[in-house]
Amino acid sequence: MKLLLAEDDTMLGTGMEKALTQAGFTVDWVRTGQHTLGALEATGYDVVLLDIGLPDIDGLQVLQRMRQLRQHTPVLMVTARDAVSDRVAGLNQGADDYHTKPFHLDELVARIHALARRQAGQAHPSLQLGRLELRPIERAALLAGQLLPLSPREFDLLHALMQKPGAVLSIEQLENKLYGWGQEVSSNAIEVHLHHLRRKLGEPWVRNVRGVGYKLVEVQ
Repeated sequence: MKLLLAEDDTMLGTGMEKALTQAGFTVDWVRTGQHTLGALEATGYDVVLLDIGLPDIDGLQVLQRMRQLRQHTPVLMVTARDAVSDRVAGLNQGADDYHTKPFHLDELVARIHALARRQAGQAHPSLQLGRLELRPIERAALLAGQLLPLSPREFDLLHALMQKPGAVLSIEQLENKLYGWGQEVSSNAIEVHLHHLRRKLGEPWVRNVRGVGYKLVEVQ
């Protein structure tokens, strides 16, 4: 799952980026409102973590601009402003959730997963496709009840495909899901991870649509 973190405090931003990456997310970190809007225009994200107190355009204005542009990415306001009026303002501008600092990482992670599920129209915390089950919070995948020994990249690939079963995702779209800014990606990295994933699944769950990309299909 790919996150955009908008936080101008260097110490806090560094800590959040590291903790969220260790929790299994791909994180792009920006420090201003303008950079937040630019990142959203250039890249797709599953959830935006948005501070109100950004130095150029405050988070509420960024949020208002997002919604005016019909950008429907879920937004979790993460801010030290804990007054009821601040929470009401954020929610009224289009925020999907509001979390005050300081926070516990486990709760923040749970809120992020909840927003992503809501965006996808999923009430259950796990994803299911026939005999294949994915548990994002636990970062576990099971086939017919048996745990699959997936690497972090293989898990992330399966997660991206399970979010849109049957839809064809290009190599570029999959790279965007798995890698953040500044990460070097070899030309065949996605194909290598897909090869290992398909081998571990043991059946043609992941199909190659030649010249287009890959899709996940149910195998009886």
